[in-house]
Amino acid sequence: MARMHTRRRGSSSSDKPAADEPPEWSDVDSDKIEDRVVELAEQGYEPSQIGMKLRDEGVTGTPIPDVKLATGKKLTEILEENDAKSDIPEDLYNLMERAVRLREHIQQNQQDYQNKRALQNTESKVRRLVDYYRGDEIEPDFTYSYDVAKQLIDE
Repeated sequence: MARMHTRRRGSSSSDKPAADEPPEWSDVDSDKIEDRVVELAEQGYEPSQIGMKLRDEGVTGTPIPDVKLATGKKLTEILEENDAKSDIPEDLYNLMERAVRLREHIQQNQQDYQNKRALQNTESKVRRLVDYYRGDEIEPDFTYSYDVAKQLIDE
């Protein structure tokens, strides 16, 4: 069992209901859903935020509980087809953003050993994710450093 940077075990979470078709009350056309996904991406929303917006607000007032069930494609596949996908995967971007914030905090507060450790843990997670995505989602020669992360986040 992999326990990453913590003393406790992970808590078990509930599974999504096993459904192979969208509920009958959510009968929105898949083209409309795809258009709304691309529209939200152009407004600057991340894929996870788009999913929540579709769940809460829906398309033309009808909620979309699961984009993949409704369209047959994952949200990121829709973004990829319409060239609205970001350069860096969302999870990697969020971790790099956190590492940059922590590094700037530590530059101001050098005695904060707890956050020094948090920075080490976060940067090691970033390096692992970079190895995972290298070649497919990001360039084969990409290497993580604070300067690279700072530049990517400030864009």
